[in-house]
Amino acid sequence: MLALERGVFVRLASFLILILLAWPADSSRHPHKPIQSHKASQPEPLKLTPKLSFQITLHAFLFWASIGFLMPVGIIIIRMSNRVECGKRLKVLFYSHVIVQMIAVLLATAGAVLSIMNFQNSFNNIHQRTGLALYSMIWIQPLIGFLRPHRGVKVRSIWYFVHWLLGTGIPILGIINIYIGLHTYHERTSRSVRLWTLLFTAEVVIIAIIYLFQDRWDYLMKQGVILGDEQIRPTDHITSPSTSQKE
Repeated sequence: MLALERGVFVRLASFLILILLAWPADSSRHPHKPIQSHKASQPEPLKLTPKLSFQITLHAFLFWASIGFLMPVGIIIIRMSNRVECGKRLKVLFYSHVIVQMIAVLLATAGAVLSIMNFQNSFNNIHQRTGLALYSMIWIQPLIGFLRPHRGVKVRSIWYFVHWLLGTGIPILGIINIYIGLHTYHERTSRSVRLWTLLFTAEVVIIAIIYLFQDRWDYLMKQGVILGDEQIRPTDHITSPSTSQKE
């Protein structure tokens, strides 16, 4: 299984290298875009052309699909395996987690390449700096995941902590950066993003509820059970005076 996962990672890394090698050749055919002056206190209003508007929309969609949706879903999938004892179901959940996360990494990579090729990247704002940190973490995480040690090895605990920390931190930081991106888009274009902010917030709340509810589901189901399948009923705790007299 480990050899298979390493092979998949090598293919993903090769795909990224090919994209990055193709980018300089493509960008050399286009004139360089002027870099914004750092002396300006406020950035110039962004003039949206149909092409630029499409590129921004595609960039936002790729990162929402990757960090704002697929990565949290991948976390929920792997957490489901904590209550599964069947070996086949464990394999299905594990490989579903791997596939979902790999798709998320590819989508994030496509969004990063799109921003490098088409946007001004002076990294003078929080959104771009946070995005750069996310790009690095997104590719470190699958490398750590594919090189995991076998169970029983001493470093397994350290590996699990680092993998869990990055796996949880990337979606949280990514969700924050999506909000920052929406705010930046509103400031640069003066266009309303209230609807998208509300929809994204509703999705985040639903995912958070599912995440928090997962570990408590079995516990909640056991609250109504005593000695096997005998259920607790409210009337079991109410004793009428006539019943007390008979007893």
